[in-house]
Amino acid sequence: MIFHCSIGAQDPQRVAKVIAELWNGEAVEFLPLSNGSWMALAPDDRNSAVEVYPCGDVMSCTSDTGFVPDPDPTGGGLTLTHVAMATTLSSKEVFAIGEREGWVTRSRRRKMGFDVIELWVENRVMLEVLTSGMQQEYLEACTVPRWRAAMAAAKAARAAAAEAKAGGM
Repeated sequence: MIFHCSIGAQDPQRVAKVIAELWNGEAVEFLPLSNGSWMALAPDDRNSAVEVYPCGDVMSCTSDTGFVPDPDPTGGGLTLTHVAMATTLSSKEVFAIGEREGWVTRSRRRKMGFDVIELWVENRVMLEVLTSGMQQEYLEACTVPRWRAAMAAAKAARAAAAEAKAGGM
């Protein structure tokens, strides 16, 4: 179970406020760091949070403080970091937020059999936003047995493709 995660942003306050809006929560300055970081807080049973750090530093196990200068301090680069999050808002409301912010927002169907709305924070960090109906689909689709079956099927398909390729040579 995840309680919080962190992402980097060019405008941490703005990003934290949007995430808090998706959660009907609150955005607060993350004062332990006093570096312009903000947190989006959800009013849920886990006290879910997203810490939003300013671009310029990255986390590192080589530093006593946990942070080192980012090799791309502009924060312009894409990242593999993404967060799947629930919202009580409708799809229409999520799309309106994306449009207001000028961020790419689109519906997607995942191979495991559930829908998400991709909301690309600052057009570089993906949030998979799940409305109420999408959340139920996700919970039904993403069980351990379903993941195991999907991975076994993918492995078998790769093996068959490799065998067909080897046989065709």
